[in-house]
Amino acid sequence: MAFKFENLKVWHLAADLSNQIDTLTKSFPSEEKYSLSSQIKRAADSVALNIAEGCTGQSDPQFKRFLGIALRSAIEVVAALFLARGRNYISEESKRKFYTEYEILCKMITGLRDSL
Repeated sequence: MAFKFENLKVWHLAADLSNQIDTLTKSFPSEEKYSLSSQIKRAADSVALNIAEGCTGQSDPQFKRFLGIALRSAIEVVAALFLARGRNYISEESKRKFYTEYEILCKMITGLRDSL
């Protein structure tokens, strides 16, 4: 693998979840295209992108900073899932599934950050 982030399980999970969020938002109402749908997709992408950017050619303190941004973006996704559920854009089952996955992801990001 050419890039350091490709070796990180946390990056693979973040990228996979970002793709799943993209698929999920396709079922949102069209009037949400430029609001909640866009916001949750950008937050989900931000998690994977900040992990990748932070781990390549950065010092440990800089990588920790990027991981902090990734963690906050992951929490933003969770908050957006609650909004989407409250607006009946997603099922309770779908919200629970992603909530659990993002809880795991947040623990992985925190663990990696704490190990640096």
